[in-house]
Amino acid sequence: MSGLHVAIIMDGNGRWARMRGKPRWRGHVAGVESVRDTVRGSPDLGVTTLTLYAFSSDNWKRPAAEVGRLFWLLRDYCGRERDELLANGVRVTAIGRRDRLPRSARLALEQLERASADRGRLHLRLAIDYSAQWMIAEAARQLSQDGGSITPDALERTLTGDVPPVDLLVRTAGEQRLSDFLLWEVAYAELYFTKVLWPDFRRDHLAAALAEFRRRERRFGGLVPVVTEEPLEALRVAAG
Repeated sequence: MSGLHVAIIMDGNGRWARMRGKPRWRGHVAGVESVRDTVRGSPDLGVTTLTLYAFSSDNWKRPAAEVGRLFWLLRDYCGRERDELLANGVRVTAIGRRDRLPRSARLALEQLERASADRGRLHLRLAIDYSAQWMIAEAARQLSQDGGSITPDALERTLTGDVPPVDLLVRTAGEQRLSDFLLWEVAYAELYFTKVLWPDFRRDHLAAALAEFRRRERRFGGLVPVVTEEPLEALRVAAG
């Protein structure tokens, strides 16, 4: 699958709700519309892989009521959006731990994964109960258990499979940190930070981020080729 891989840290739901005098969970509910619009708009913007940071392993520290609401939203999203996702060619997969997810949310997620497995227009990856540090350690443990060498290439294959590296990482709400998200996969990604709170984020904001991305020079540790207008023969003569 060609095209861009965009990853988004969806931050600012709680702040959005507080600014409106609402409980934090209202911000998460509002953020679902941002997910919907971003997913709808991604293919037309050249995005073929979209990874969303839905629930970090650190989020278990939040109040139980808020955590419960988040998993209720996940279950609701998997059911409510199923037909549209399938019709639009969206494949859904999840990354992160599954052993700690509430059973109803895990089953809804796995049903959507199976139903969308043959779609190929957009690969939507939901990072749930996700920690990049844990994922890297788990990949190393798996390689060691299987008797394989723990090399960068081996870790890459174990961590990402056939998913391409991240091209652009977007974080909303003005914070400028990675928060244990895709630490391996963003090694050469471009980073884009916006003050827009996630519930206000729409495909136009994603388009602006991608426009900025396309203006940048990606060097991958190398140098930008120097272009000279001097004829090649003149350079040979000068070199003697």
